[in-house]
Amino acid sequence: MPPTRLVTPEDLRDLVTVADPQISPDGHHVALLRKASGERNTRRTELWLASSVGALRSRPLTAGPRDSMPRWSPDGSTILFVRAKEKASPQLALIRLDDSTLGRAAARGRRPSRGSTEGTERLPSVKVLTSLPEGTITALQWSSDGTRVAFLWRRTMAQFTSNAIKARKASGASTPPLVIDDPWYRLDGDGYFGSARHRLCVLDIRRGSPREVFACEHLDDITFEWSPDGRMLAVACNRDPRALFHPERTEIVLVDPDARRDAQAIAGLPVGPKSNPRWSPDGTRLAWAGRRGRSTMYDTANVELWSATISGSAMRPKAQDVRSLTASSDCCLMVGTLSDTADASFAPWFCWAADGRSLLARVGWHGAGRIASVSARGGRVTLHTDGGADLMPNTISLDGMRIACVRSAPTEPPEIAVAEVLGHQFDLSVRTAFNAAFRRSRRLVQPTEHWVSSSGTDATARSGRSASTGAFAPPRGVHTWVMRPPRGAPRRSGAAVLEVHGGPHAQYGVAFFHEFQVLAAQGYTVVYSNPRGSKGYGARFCGAIKGRWGTADWDDVKSVTRFMSRLAGVRPSRLGIMGGSYGGYMTNWAIAHSRAYRAAITDRCVSNQVSMCGSSDYPEVPDLYWPGVAWDRPQALWRSSPIAHFKGVRTPTLIIHSEGDLRCNIEQAEQVHAALVAQDVPCRFVRYPRETSHGMSRVGPADLRIHRLHQILGWWAAHLA
Repeated sequence: MPPTRLVTPEDLRDLVTVADPQISPDGHHVALLRKASGERNTRRTELWLASSVGALRSRPLTAGPRDSMPRWSPDGSTILFVRAKEKASPQLALIRLDDSTLGRAAARGRRPSRGSTEGTERLPSVKVLTSLPEGTITALQWSSDGTRVAFLWRRTMAQFTSNAIKARKASGASTPPLVIDDPWYRLDGDGYFGSARHRLCVLDIRRGSPREVFACEHLDDITFEWSPDGRMLAVACNRDPRALFHPERTEIVLVDPDARRDAQAIAGLPVGPKSNPRWSPDGTRLAWAGRRGRSTMYDTANVELWSATISGSAMRPKAQDVRSLTASSDCCLMVGTLSDTADASFAPWFCWAADGRSLLARVGWHGAGRIASVSARGGRVTLHTDGGADLMPNTISLDGMRIACVRSAPTEPPEIAVAEVLGHQFDLSVRTAFNAAFRRSRRLVQPTEHWVSSSGTDATARSGRSASTGAFAPPRGVHTWVMRPPRGAPRRSGAAVLEVHGGPHAQYGVAFFHEFQVLAAQGYTVVYSNPRGSKGYGARFCGAIKGRWGTADWDDVKSVTRFMSRLAGVRPSRLGIMGGSYGGYMTNWAIAHSRAYRAAITDRCVSNQVSMCGSSDYPEVPDLYWPGVAWDRPQALWRSSPIAHFKGVRTPTLIIHSEGDLRCNIEQAEQVHAALVAQDVPCRFVRYPRETSHGMSRVGPADLRIHRLHQILGWWAAHLA
């Protein structure tokens, strides 16, 4: 065994991230996206191929640097993907595979990137299919006959293309203004796109000329799927001129890719948000994720799995036998398990079984993403994987017997896994080992699991494994995890740090979290939990704080703080609290309402719900989530604003924020800073550049993420030691 050492911030550069696993139609291989630190502080993304059965074998298919979205052709002979070379527009490209490519463990020609399980490899040749103008591609799917591809593409506004920027720089011209005529003009992580919108396009592989077949001019949040016969596309979209303010007006429309007729909305579907339409194998039924009524997809109520029989003509499609398949189980299809070593995803995942008699779905439950099933007629939801690891299923083989997933566990960074769809309990096999050396060489901490009693949760404090066995019973308290310092960690005088997750409608759980491991390695007891408002514990638990943050959630955070202060070896005078996004909100709320914490760290926070209404990328819809709105009846928003209670705050606080954060604008952090310095409270304000976004701690440049972790460690060392 190699010698082990403590985890450090710099270890971020050694961690490999995997994403978007695509299982081959025959179920024998998985194409995947491998992300790792590259030269000059870049993030290199390559396509790799892994075996799904037998011995572990993986090999690179491309050298990057920014390849993405691998998609198998229906016959398994080619892989389509998006190629984005340095400073070039993304294009659709194709790799043709042969028996030697699929079956050979290694070949001559290229030394693989760090984390390979093979020797040297020869890369397959790549054929670029398109010459699209500058823009972005965000979704990609083959038709069932393998002759066409549908994709979403958004053209960059002319004045903001690379050539236009170069021309202005050469002439000395100013950056032009962005003229906005629509509420939808920016998105965190995507930036400012103004009036540019994604278009649904279709490319004929043989003829090679893509053409637009559908677009939403106001809100281009589109999901789609080809029908089994390849004659139409089902598209979930909102075509209302004020779509952002009427999310319940989402439709599913049928689009003719040959443009013989206009897109037709399916009549008879319930009013409510909808996403991810999925055809049954025989093309007679359509399933989707959504809710009934006035709501958004991101809300406290469960996102349910719906289906309907589609009848009528192409000109007048109708939905019959409309039903929620999961209404009788208190589970949600849209639960993100938060981590800093995987892309944050709240998107629902589900698919039809090969025989069309049931559907498989990911549900979030008690800190884990799990694979479940439900009959096509609806009824009880059955869990098929345990809660020891977080799963993000992604694709299923043609025969419905294998599912490709991303798997993560507290001491296991993400790897690709394959679930065998057999019997009640699905067997899971990890198929890559990119992070095996990392795991062997670091002293990683396995957390212990607890249930903490809190007023209103009908719970008694207890420890041990969660007892869920497929029944979605109410929680027994506040689900909490504790990580103790590993052997050789510095002694920190009983210091403990409470981490509060973002969302708030998400969950902490059994995913690998590098930041937690770093804190434990530096001698801190780390505690994290899922207070009310979290997903994964039923709709009532999640909905307890809708429109009233700082109430039941704060009760639960106080209960977890008391639990933390009573842990063996922890000194009540050495407690810290920290969190990002909503976790930053709760940190602000905590220091405004308690002196229990010796120091605090608020990251990409919310401080003022009133100003947040107008400064976030998603404008607040009046009387939807919050009673009132900033400019009409703002009382509830102000009551739930930490800044309204900041008089008398004395807790030393580190403030971290990105100037490019469009979700929680940096003005939220500026208000905290102004209030603290005015009251002479020790504080530090760390502002990351506008090139970073709300997700900087997960997907930002490695040097800035490492800098952030050192700022956190320095703050705790100064104030908790």
